[in-house]
Amino acid sequence: MAHTLCLLFDCDGTLVDSEPLLAAEMANALSAVGLPFLASDYMGEFRGTRFRHIVAELQSRHGQVDPDHLETMEGEMRRNLMRRLETELLPVPGAPEALAALAAYPMAVVSNGPELKIRTSLTSSGLAECFDDRLFSGYTARCWKPDPCLFLHAASMMGHAPEDCVAIDDAIVGVRAALAAGMTVIHLNRYPDAEETPEGAIMISSMFQLPTIIARLVKARSMAVSAS
Repeated sequence: MAHTLCLLFDCDGTLVDSEPLLAAEMANALSAVGLPFLASDYMGEFRGTRFRHIVAELQSRHGQVDPDHLETMEGEMRRNLMRRLETELLPVPGAPEALAALAAYPMAVVSNGPELKIRTSLTSSGLAECFDDRLFSGYTARCWKPDPCLFLHAASMMGHAPEDCVAIDDAIVGVRAALAAGMTVIHLNRYPDAEETPEGAIMISSMFQLPTIIARLVKARSMAVSAS
């Protein structure tokens, strides 16, 4: 049956192509306060990582920055990003089609980002109606990937056991968090030449592949039940 699996989607880089915008705004903001940072640094080393962790790591390398300056910088960066998300954001190729094909399944968004950012991203990319209020933010739950607690929180709120959930995430921190939570994990690896899918996760290179993979998982579960 379709409803035996709950689908938990990451947002940035999985559903919406926000990461180039985020990387550019981070580079502008961090460099302005004396923390050298390129957009390529985010895409290469820090993709999916909570912003405060990125700041802490950069300060360990380049020196401490006045906390008030950091707070002002982060606020301005997020406002600039929100403006760009509202006007420039597009869905990840294949995401609208995958969500339409999988509409019979219970599904939610599980993101390290703030809830307002998630809502803005889904609305501006035309994906909001697929999820309604089933949005789980690290800032609301007060726990962030790679800790499995955010995925476990989402599963509990959705009324599903972890083993009945499939997490779809493009970032290694998210893949590791969902694996640690005991979920089936699909890694949307859009950079297979540069990034290795962690052991235990299923790799896809395009969201167009997702419905076929879900169908295979459902069939395998059905066969396992029949054999038991």
